[in-house]
This record gives sequence, C-alpha cells and structure tokens, in this order.
Amino acid sequence: MASRRVGDIFQIKVTLLETDPGVWRRLLVPASMTLAKFHGVLQSAMGWTNSHLHCFEIGDRRIGMIDLEEDADDLEDERRVRLLSVIRRKEDSLIYHYDYGDSWKHLVEVEAVMHPDERCAYPLCIGGGRACPPEDCGGTYGYENLLRVLKSPKDEEYDSMLTWLGGYFDPAGFDANTVNMAFRTHRR
Repeated sequence: MASRRVGDIFQIKVTLLETDPGVWRRLLVPASMTLAKFHGVLQSAMGWTNSHLHCFEIGDRRIGMIDLEEDADDLEDERRVRLLSVIRRKEDSLIYHYDYGDSWKHLVEVEAVMHPDERCAYPLCIGGGRACPPEDCGGTYGYENLLRVLKSPKDEEYDSMLTWLGGYFDPAGFDANTVNMAFRTHRR
C-alpha cells in the first residue's frame, strides 16, 4: 500500500446508485479535504441543492453534520475527518448518503492517487454522465416515473411534471465546465 500524503490528489469516481442509465462524475480532489468540504464538492458535482441532511458511511462508521442531526449519537463530526483518513487504498470506497427521505446513495471510489499538477486548480471535474435527478422527485422510484412521463408527451402527468420541473429537464445532459465553474467556491 502506497503511503498517502497530505498533498496528494485523489481521482474519484462518484456513482449515484440504483440509476439506470447511470449518473456519475469523475473528480480530482485534494486528499487532505475534510468530509465537510467534500460534501460541498459532491453537491456541486452532482447538481444537488444542499437542502437535505447527509452522511458518509464507511463500514460501521457514520460521519456527518453533528449539529443538525437529531439522532447524532453514532455520528462523527465531518469537519474533523479528512478524506485521506477514511480512504487508504485504491480499492477503498465509501457511501455518501444524501436526502434520507429520497435516500440517494452515492458510491465514492478512489481510482488513482497522484501528485498535484501546479497548472490545475482543485477540485476539478474531468468527466461525468447524465444529469442528476431533480431534488425531491421521490428517490429512485420517483425518478424512474419522471423519466417515463417525460418520454410520453401524451401522458396525463406530462404537463404537470414539466411545470414542476420549471419547463425543461434533459436527463442525458451533463457539462463538466458547469461543474468546474461551481467548484470555484470550493477553491477559496
């Protein structure tokens, strides 16, 4: 096992579980980033609005926002835990659980560990696929229903779904440049 250094960069693949076709992002992030900051990076990368509770799950450990969770007895403070302390090997992974009602679970896997490139600013999105589901759409089942309705303009729910979405939603849409523009706030 190669030793991890504070200055290392992790190449991470984030996959939203139980979506088909899959929603995913490939990110370069500082290994020394706290999980609290990594949460912000994941929100921007996926396109979530940070309007729900979340936690990180690594084996039996739960790490999250201890000030906001009502049942925080088994929860570690994400502001005190660094990414490199919970992911030590390329094969290690963790689950990022966002919105306990809709229960969006993301598999976070380290694909590579590298030295920083002085020409790059981190975090950096280097790839991805598909748009993130809209907030509060009802989890996996609700998202599948939304996609079904959007494929059928004659469906009786079509107009109301489009109105709820604000008029447009492209489930295949993804733009790494848009994510990287959002990342500017995480670099400060």
